[in-house]
Amino acid sequence: MVGGPADVRVLPGLTVTKVATNPFNNNCYLLASGDGPDDEVVLVDAAGDAPVLLDLLGGRRLVHVVETHGHWDHWQALAEVVEATGATVLASAADAGELPVPVDRFLREGDVVRVGEVELSVITLVGHTPGSVALHHPGDGGHLWSGDSLFPGGVGNTEQDPARFASLFRDVTEKLFDRMPDSTWVYPGHGADTTLGAERPSLPEWEARGW
Repeated sequence: MVGGPADVRVLPGLTVTKVATNPFNNNCYLLASGDGPDDEVVLVDAAGDAPVLLDLLGGRRLVHVVETHGHWDHWQALAEVVEATGATVLASAADAGELPVPVDRFLREGDVVRVGEVELSVITLVGHTPGSVALHHPGDGGHLWSGDSLFPGGVGNTEQDPARFASLFRDVTEKLFDRMPDSTWVYPGHGADTTLGAERPSLPEWEARGW
């Protein structure tokens, strides 16, 4: 909830801080290698409330901002955060043109984003946008930052376009559900977290309804 306390989860080698931000109630995630001034932080989606995000850094070094996709509600704080920190911007080439600042590194399937000693794998999920990406950490049961491609109750909005839905459903099924265990924790771009295990029984229903 916007204005509420940040939700913090401590994993081996990675601390995850989730905060909902104005102006559009988007989730932002700070992934940190630790709590000290020499530790690194990667921000997933600089969606809004730049002062809140900068305060949550707590003096740590923001090395990258990963934009999961180019929709405007996910980058309202991007320019301000980058200006304040000098962080590099990572996004797919397909969505880069939608962002308000230049992209420093184009993300592709199988790329790695490092936070300290932790490696996060890049997964492309085409359908919500042409260049949506997710980040996956296999440790501690599995953790997935899905942007707007996967939520509790379904895949992301494909605007009733059958081809876009078919693409996204295929990518989510083959790249996420077919490869990752039920224990995988899903951190979406809006709302509550879920797990692949909680959502897996609903895949046939999603496919049948087409959204």
